[in-house]
Amino acid sequence: MSTFLSTYWLDILTTILGLIYIWLEYRASIWLWLFGIVMPALDIYLYWSHGLYGDAGMACYYTVAAVYGLAVWKLGKKGDGQEDIPITHMPLRLYLPVIMFFFAAWAATYYILITWTNSTVPLLDSFTNALSFVGLWALARKYIEQWWFWIVVDAVCCVLYVQKGIPFKASLYGLYVIIAIAGYYKWKRLMTQPS
Repeated sequence: MSTFLSTYWLDILTTILGLIYIWLEYRASIWLWLFGIVMPALDIYLYWSHGLYGDAGMACYYTVAAVYGLAVWKLGKKGDGQEDIPITHMPLRLYLPVIMFFFAAWAATYYILITWTNSTVPLLDSFTNALSFVGLWALARKYIEQWWFWIVVDAVCCVLYVQKGIPFKASLYGLYVIIAIAGYYKWKRLMTQPS
């Protein structure tokens, strides 16, 4: 048992933090950002030690972006009489820039991985990183479409983590897919409720 725990303790800890994070995100609670700072900070080492260099870099971004998300949710533009910024749809005018950014980020991350690392999964690692940039930005803006980005990211990460021997994190991301689908419908209901 001690060998098991010494091997998987960080995987288990970040999985527990991830469960709390997704539960808070599902509830649209501002407290998700606290876990959004701590969990990826720990993930940096976890991913790097398993050769997921893109994900390690992404965890750095998540840590910093969580501070941004907290600031936006706390200080961002609010609707009439609302305590929090409202959940909305991503404006159509943003779709083309978001798609262009996604492909540019995917290409840049892929180039970095194949040039400066020994990554064995550069295409998928860079794909999930690029889409995560978009997903976290959309979450910070409280766009309901953020859930669709996360469904794709979580499904691909689940497979990657199984391949890389991070079983608890793989299970977490499998669960994230289910929660992201439920979260979309929860946020959809929250959008239609009067404030």
